[in-house]
Amino acid sequence: MTERALRLGTRRSKLAMAQSGQVARAVEAVTGRSVELVEITTYGDVSREHLAQIGGTGVFVAALREALAAGEVDFAVHSLKDLPTTQPAELALAAIPKREDPRDVLVARDGLTFDRLPEGARIGTGSPRRAAQLNAYARAHHTRIETVPIRGNVDTRIGYVRSGELDAVVLAAAGLNRMGRSAEVTDFLSVDFVLPAPGQGALAIECAADDAALIAQLAELDDPETRAAVTAERSLLAALEAGCSAPVGALADLLGDGQDVNEMRLRGVVGTIDGATLVQLSTTGPVPTSHGDAIALGRELASEMLAKGAAGLMGERAS
Repeated sequence: MTERALRLGTRRSKLAMAQSGQVARAVEAVTGRSVELVEITTYGDVSREHLAQIGGTGVFVAALREALAAGEVDFAVHSLKDLPTTQPAELALAAIPKREDPRDVLVARDGLTFDRLPEGARIGTGSPRRAAQLNAYARAHHTRIETVPIRGNVDTRIGYVRSGELDAVVLAAAGLNRMGRSAEVTDFLSVDFVLPAPGQGALAIECAADDAALIAQLAELDDPETRAAVTAERSLLAALEAGCSAPVGALADLLGDGQDVNEMRLRGVVGTIDGATLVQLSTTGPVPTSHGDAIALGRELASEMLAKGAAGLMGERAS
């Protein structure tokens, strides 16, 4: 008897469908079972408010998690940066596959790079984190930009540039890569001046915590280096008591000479949206060999950032 198809819960956006389609193929390869996509609309998809107003944290994942808990789907795929840092006991983060490019990118009119944008350029982003760092970079280089809050899917955002309403928009490289649209990028923003959101570029595959057989199969898609890096980044976010719409950037990367990777560097930034004040620090330690080690690295950097005044820069603290 053939086993029934596994049901994968996904958001309906083109990006979510592209991501989930890639995961579905990988899951079919490791389980030998077919996977069907179950489209679920989340509050974040239908609300037209800005993410900071609707809470940011969890608005794209709550409906998927409810479907999992109700047994309507067997597993769900999320953009990791959308996941709240607290993991519900009834759900398991079964796999974090190898991370895509974590950088932010610019899609600008006339093929412009960030440095060639005109004085006073209007740049669209729905992210306080991006706005804070772009404004800080512009201030440091004695140029003026205007960050304009926007919402919407990739087509909507890029449409603002095509229509001439905005000079540029900032998006995640990973999303455009997964959608096969990286040719539209006009500039890759170096992580040396725009740190990505914690977990950016990584996907999270979640299933019921009591489904041991499925957890074991999905675990074959897990990438231990990506998991260690994003665990450290998310630990920093949690220790700052900030939600995923707070102006916090973080990136953990592995350091070493070619073959021998022996250290992990974690960088973090918090800033005011106007870019007038940034707290940006980094710490380096041995590559975490356990979940606890990765958590500790994030907490250590968070405490240093809080000591430098990070708490006062985040506006509303997450409850």
